[in-house]
Amino acid sequence: MHLRIAKYWWLLGLLYAGTLAADMPAGDAHDRLPLEVPIDCQVGVDCFVQNYVDTEAGPGYRDHSCGPLSYDGHDGTDIRLRDLVAMERGVAVLAAAPGVVRGVRDGMDDISITATGRDAVRGREAGNAVAIRHGHGWETQYSHLRKGSVQVKRGQRVEVGTKLGLVGLSGATEFPHVEFSVRYRGKHLDPFTGLPPEQGCEKRGEALWTPAASAKLAYVATGELNAGFTDSPPNAKEVRSGQHRAESLPAGARAIVFWADVFGLNKNDIIDMRLTDPQGNVLAENTDVLRKHKAQRFNFIGKRRRKTPWMPGVYRGEYTLSRNVNGSRREVIRIEREVRVQEDKNSVPEY
Repeated sequence: MHLRIAKYWWLLGLLYAGTLAADMPAGDAHDRLPLEVPIDCQVGVDCFVQNYVDTEAGPGYRDHSCGPLSYDGHDGTDIRLRDLVAMERGVAVLAAAPGVVRGVRDGMDDISITATGRDAVRGREAGNAVAIRHGHGWETQYSHLRKGSVQVKRGQRVEVGTKLGLVGLSGATEFPHVEFSVRYRGKHLDPFTGLPPEQGCEKRGEALWTPAASAKLAYVATGELNAGFTDSPPNAKEVRSGQHRAESLPAGARAIVFWADVFGLNKNDIIDMRLTDPQGNVLAENTDVLRKHKAQRFNFIGKRRRKTPWMPGVYRGEYTLSRNVNGSRREVIRIEREVRVQEDKNSVPEY
């Protein structure tokens, strides 16, 4: 069985005894299913669509806007949080439409597959999840929920906005998110077009989202996840777990490092980073040209302290991402951050 199919159809065996059609709203079997946003966050501020349904037939991938925010064979919509800190605070996953819970799974740990490997979750790639039947052949599924957070049971009736659980890191995933999937008569559909996967990004269908949900889920190709300062070389895992976020630095700090974490980068994008001192002098700068598309990319730049303490005052970090569009270079994103180095009256210069 294809991995993509195996990922979801474990829930289809958890059939609710008896027919559900009588419990569903009346209407023609071909009625479209209006969907609300399936997560309790402000999209574009607290959470972001990281990956869309792959519309490319065969090898390669394209999202419904013909952009690179997908991967080969992906048949869901990944709405991610900024980092593990946000996940620990707790962000609710919500029913996008009324229906009856068809199946649930809970109890899987919140661990990235970069640590466990895919074999550890084989056959359970969806992680902790909830599947809902909406009648007339419509189903939705909510995957990668946080361990112990599922709040509904098989056979339970839910309404729009019913809390199903919390965003987590269970199953085959590398970052905290909910993967939202839509099926009609057993076949996956892209909620942004209402069309099956691999239909081609040039085709324009009709979104399943309500007008309000469509406005909230407006397409954003590239965006900032986080940025900040620290006093030592960071790595992506540490940053995404909440480390390296200094609000100020001492004059004796061993280094001043500026970092940024961004999603939705394209091949040939150009990243420029610069770090300046309180007088505007450049302490460090770097240019990075991407060789391939990246779902997310972490970069940092910094300067080690010499023998004397750092000059007190405000240090500035700048990050710009530029993209070649129709033969011209355009700035896609700019991030600016500042950190204050506090004067240490007790520090003695080292010579």
